[in-house]
Formats: sequence, structure tokens, C-alpha cells
Amino acid sequence: MWPYETPIVWQAEDHTVWMIDQRYLPHREDIYVARSYEDVAWAIRTMVIRGAPAIGVAAAMGVALAFRDASTVPVDPAARQAYFRRVAETLRQTRPTAVNLTWALGRMERVLEAHLDAPPDELFRYLRTEALEIQVEDVVLNQRIGEYGAQLFQEPAYLLTICNTGFLATAGYGTAAGVIRTLWRRGLLERVYVCETRPYLQGARLTMWEFLREGIPATLITDGMAGFLVQRGMVSAVLTGADRIARNGDTANKVGTYTLAVLAHYHGLPFYVAAPYSTIDMATPDGIHIPIEERDSREVTHVMEVPIAPEGTPVWNPAFDVTPHELITAIITDQGVIGRPIPEELARRFSTPANVAPAARLE
Repeated sequence: MWPYETPIVWQAEDHTVWMIDQRYLPHREDIYVARSYEDVAWAIRTMVIRGAPAIGVAAAMGVALAFRDASTVPVDPAARQAYFRRVAETLRQTRPTAVNLTWALGRMERVLEAHLDAPPDELFRYLRTEALEIQVEDVVLNQRIGEYGAQLFQEPAYLLTICNTGFLATAGYGTAAGVIRTLWRRGLLERVYVCETRPYLQGARLTMWEFLREGIPATLITDGMAGFLVQRGMVSAVLTGADRIARNGDTANKVGTYTLAVLAHYHGLPFYVAAPYSTIDMATPDGIHIPIEERDSREVTHVMEVPIAPEGTPVWNPAFDVTPHELITAIITDQGVIGRPIPEELARRFSTPANVAPAARLE
């Protein structure tokens, strides 16, 4: 039984990183142990760990693991920088859409540059400390998102969501699921409908696992049922997460999100996106410029390794789609709610270097 309210834990005794292996949930709660940055990269690539904030934390811990063994860390500053770039590029290439990963690597690089001449064991301690701070910070930011998001609802809500945005996808608590948790604890949630989220079934396997553990009233639907659900008046708002938010407010999230946004727009329902400041990418102008990861065709032709399509079936498998900012009612961040006009509001609050609004840093 996984005892933590986070999907990733640094084990101080032997400096390894433990992750709950999300490939096997909800049927098995296996532990994956990473002993090197290559192990972390493999875990991110193969979906042992997933979710934009969570893989940012994992990447940071992967960098720390790369500097754990003093005998393999170059002493010369230029060689150290080259070594870091090699490690960071390996981690960066694992999943291209979620900007949190690159953001976390940027924070780790700044620590490296600040302590470039430090002894190897001291440098390792600095990097490990930064990785753990990123993890702790994410939980606090998610709780803030939950608080800000809950303020948008004055009466009990019937929500529709997609994919997994809970503690499994973050360092703990969750983004969109964090809002749902906060609403439930305040008596402002009647029910949340969870799209199964084909092809990887994060909604069915992971979100329902989380909600059932906590007693949150949730009902699973197939992705194709969302339209009829909304048409029948069974939803009061749609709430999703995000893997990258461009400068103009266009949002990349799990494929199927755009469909929900169009449904909400047609039926006059609020469409909310919840994400921490690390997901906002002011360097990317709009959704057209967001790289969209395409994954293995077996995720579509198979379900849990069981084939469901004829052998040799051609497949297109984009992992994400892009929702234009015009379809978004508001973006819920740890800095508050970004309402319309979203491009102007994002520019006002997040146009500082490295996407970090001044108040975003924790005291």
C-alpha cells in the first residue's frame, strides 16, 4: 500500500527516488525505485510518473541523482556545465509538451551556476535541497489553487473533468482535482463526472482511484458520453488541468479537453483551467507553437496490453490538444483567478523573467 500523499519521494537513507508506478494502478500499487537520472528519464517516458507538475519534480530529483556520486561529477566548472547539459537534455526529451519539466530544469541549472566551484558533495546537497523545495512548493501552490478555485462556486456544483489532476499528477493535493477536493470539504460539490480519458485511461484508472479513496462523489463516463451528459443539463461547469499555457492563454491539456471546451461554450457553461504558475509559458506566444507529443500506437490499439484493434491498424495518437483562450472562462492559478481578457491578464501578472510573478516565491 502506497503510504504517501505524493507520487514521488526522496529516500534520504540511500538517496534513491521512489515513485508509485502509475502504469499498474488501480490494480497494483507497485514501487519504482530510481537510482540514477537515466532511471528517472525512463520513468517519465514510460508513464511510471506523469502529470506536468509531478514530472517537473521528478526531473529536478533526477538532476540531484546525477550529482550524487562524487566520483562521477567533474571538478572543472566547464566540464560540470557540460555534464549538467547532458543530464538535462536527457530529461527534457522525455515529454515535450509539459513546460513544468523545462521550468524545473531551469531552476536546477541556476543552483548549479551559483555553486559551480563547490566540492562535489556540497553541490549535491544544494541540488537535492532545491529539488525538495520544488516538491514542497508545489503542494502549497496546489492548495492555493484549490482555495482560489473554490471561490468561484457559491452553491453545490456538478462538475465534469478529464484526465488525472490529483496528487498522482502533482507533488500532492492536485490542480483541478485540488479545487474539487476543496469544494468537497466545504460542502460545495454534489458530484464530479470523470471522463475515462482514452487512450491511456487516466480518468478511469487514476482519478477514480483517488476519489474513491477519499469518498468524493464521482461517476465515471466514457469520453463519448460527455456531450449527452452536458445536453441533459447534468453539469454546471467543466474543470480541467493544463500541461502548458501559452502567453495568449491558449492551453495544452490531455487530448479531449478541446472537445469539452467546445461543448461548454455551446451550452453556456463555465470552462475553467487550473494550473500553477510553473505551467504558464510566457516564451510561447500561442497554442500553435506548443509542441504536441505523439505517443506509441499501442496505447490506442491495446488496453492494458489487450489488443482491441486488428493487427496493422494505422493509428494517430497525439497525447494533447490545444484549447483556444477564447473558449476559457478563467484560469485558476496559485496567484489568483485569471479572468477575461485572458491574454492581457496573463501579461499583467506573469510577464516577469522565468514566468515567476514576484509573489509566487514562497517565504
